Amino acid sequence: MRQASVERNTTETRIKASVDLDGTGEYDVATGIGFLDHMLAQLSRHSLIDITLKAEGDLHIDFHHTTEDSAIVLGQAVAEALGERRGIRRFGEALSAMDETLTRVVIDASNRPYLVWKVEFRRDKLGEMDIELFKEWFQAFAQHGGLTLHVENLYGENSHHIVESCFKGLARALRQAIEIDPRKAGAVPSTKGRL
Repeated sequence: MRQASVERNTTETRIKASVDLDGTGEYDVATGIGFLDHMLAQLSRHSLIDITLKAEGDLHIDFHHTTEDSAIVLGQAVAEALGERRGIRRFGEALSAMDETLTRVVIDASNRPYLVWKVEFRRDKLGEMDIELFKEWFQAFAQHGGLTLHVENLYGENSHHIVESCFKGLARALRQAIEIDPRKAGAVPSTKGRL
């Protein structure tokens, strides 16, 4: 079973997440940040990863710690559920359209974390959330999930659409990358013999 639960408690946040990589896209998410909850719901639904994530954070300061730490915990849960990454396809890619916006996301589940973020916004905030926090979320998720992750917004104007297309693209690319390849089930997808 490709499942895992991770808990992280600091003076800034208390977060617990569980994932089932072979789920159906069911989610139960509560971070205290409405827009982040909406994005994590999109991630779950379109990746078919079941996600439960509960967070309590120092939102009276700002949304930074809760946003970043939720990605750390979720990334760690995905990495733990992947184990040695045997049998996975390893690579995934998606073009994600939302109205006027198009975003490309490419993943190598190589266990070598790296983020390339080519996403620009015309505003500083989306509701009460600082736009710069979305890069922080993707960085932490890639780092702790062991993912090489390239996110590039090709075009778009509406900041909500741009962010949502990034998360939906991540979901679809991640779904491809972590699927079990029936032709190589049990084999590590690397000539090195390990990831």
